[in-house]
Amino acid sequence: MSHSVIIIPTYQEKENVQSILRAVLELEEGFHVLIVDDNSPDGTADLAREVGLEYPGRVFVEVRQKKAGLGTAYLHGFKWALERDYKYVFEMDADFSHDPKDLPRLLAPIVDNEADLTIGSRYITGVNVVNWPMSRVILSWFASRYVRFILRIPVQDTTAGFKCYRREVLEKINFNRVRFVGYAFQIEMKFRAWRRGFRIKEVPVIFTDRTAGSSKMSTGIIKEAIFGVLLLKWKSLWNR
Repeated sequence: MSHSVIIIPTYQEKENVQSILRAVLELEEGFHVLIVDDNSPDGTADLAREVGLEYPGRVFVEVRQKKAGLGTAYLHGFKWALERDYKYVFEMDADFSHDPKDLPRLLAPIVDNEADLTIGSRYITGVNVVNWPMSRVILSWFASRYVRFILRIPVQDTTAGFKCYRREVLEKINFNRVRFVGYAFQIEMKFRAWRRGFRIKEVPVIFTDRTAGSSKMSTGIIKEAIFGVLLLKWKSLWNR
C-alpha cells in the first residue's frame, strides 16, 4: 500500500478527470488517488473508475449525493484517509491548475521532517500565476495579504489549495469545528494547523488556470472568505 493519497474533489470534470489521474498515477512515487465526486451529471465518477481499472488498487471513488462545497468534500476525504494507513494526505484540484509534477516536491520536506504541512505557494517567490486576468491576480494577492494581516499567520499564500499534510496534523484538527466550505476552508485549515503548533513550509509552484471545464468560483465564496477571516480571528481570541 502507498503511504500517500491525493484527494481530488470533482464536479463536472469530465474533460479533466482521466488526464489528471493518469498524470498522477504515472509518477514514480506510486501515489494513490481518492476522487470525491459530488454526483456529477456528466459522468465524472464513471470516467475515474475506468482509469482505476488500468491501475488496480490505486484509484478510489467516493460519490456524494449532491454538491455540498469544497470544504466538506475534503473533510470527507480526510476522514476516509484517516480510516486507512496513509501517512501523507494531499489536496489537489482536478483541472491541472496544480501541476502533478510538483507533488514529490510537496512531499519531500515532510518526509525529511522539515515540515508537517506543505503548501504549493504562488506568492513565495513573487507572483507565479499563468492565464489569470490581472483583476483576479490582484484579488488573490490582496486576499492573501488581508488574511495574513488579520490572522497574523506566517504564510504568504494563505488561500492556496495545493497542500500536503502529515497524518498527525489531520488527527489533531477537530473536523466538527471546521466551519467553512468554500474559499475560506483553505484559510481555516492552515490557521488551525498553525494554531496547533505544526510546522508549515511553502514550496514555490506555478499556478496555471484551467483550460477545460468551468471555474467553481463565485461571489458567495469570496464573501465567505472575507467575513470568515474576521470570524476566525474573533474565535481565536476566545480559544474556540
